[in-house]
Amino acid sequence: MNDEIFQFLEGEGVKHELLDSVRSFRKEHDPELAADNDPAKDRIPSPKTRFYGTEIWNQAIAAILCGENLLLAGPKATGKNILAENLAELFGRPLWNVSFHINATAQDLIGSDTYNGERVIFRDGPITQAAKKGGFAVLDEINMARNESLAVLHAALDYRRVIDVPGYEPIAVSPAARFIATMNYGYAGTRDLNEALCSRFAILSMPMITEDNLRRLLRSTFPNIREEILGQFVKLFFEIADKAENAEISERALDLRGLLDAIRLMQMGILSGDALTMCLTNKTFDSYERKLVQDVIDARIPGDLTKETIFES
Repeated sequence: MNDEIFQFLEGEGVKHELLDSVRSFRKEHDPELAADNDPAKDRIPSPKTRFYGTEIWNQAIAAILCGENLLLAGPKATGKNILAENLAELFGRPLWNVSFHINATAQDLIGSDTYNGERVIFRDGPITQAAKKGGFAVLDEINMARNESLAVLHAALDYRRVIDVPGYEPIAVSPAARFIATMNYGYAGTRDLNEALCSRFAILSMPMITEDNLRRLLRSTFPNIREEILGQFVKLFFEIADKAENAEISERALDLRGLLDAIRLMQMGILSGDALTMCLTNKTFDSYERKLVQDVIDARIPGDLTKETIFES
């Protein structure tokens, strides 16, 4: 059992009784992955980034312990996928990611017939693999799913916990399996979820990361970053967030993962201006908007900062 994440959550003030219940959950379900050659164990994540937000942690853990599936709903840069990865690590479950798009079919989710050289067999998709192995399946951008895919999800998420595959035996969903959906508001191609699907989830409204939690996230990710530079990156993120909230720019440049990636590039010796352009400014493809984002960056972060300037030895 990975004690590091438990220590982190204890330090964050997550309820002890919840963490004790997670340990009991793992004691019950860890033997399901005990076989040395089980490739599913390689899918248990070890995320580099922690999710910060004690109340969200308490609610998410409680929901999973109660057997609920989770829908993480909120705007960009709220850490939905980071939380999902952290939850899979905490519960010690293998993780499958399903990215929904307009062309995603039922076969992409549950699997399809394939020829193995001798006979036709059924090749499991990510939903059926998670169901069998007691894993967590992240249903990314679920509000972009087409009706055919939603029909599969209705069955997988139903209280009966059985997936019917035509021509094959029904697939029982393991008691340890959970489905964690993510949903952004207002993206092109998205739509409202129907009541039947919403009723199958406990829904968490994901808040924007706070300034204090962003500072702690950057400090934990980059322990040797200089304090004054760290503060400038925090202010830069929220200045971009303010412009996005006021509709001066789109949310493309409001990218927490992009900010972390930019700082990693700086660790590799890329100048600050080039790194931020690659990971934030160039996320938008409109030339006018790119200039607005670049102006915000230039006003806050000098473009010629070197690795030695940003990080302590």
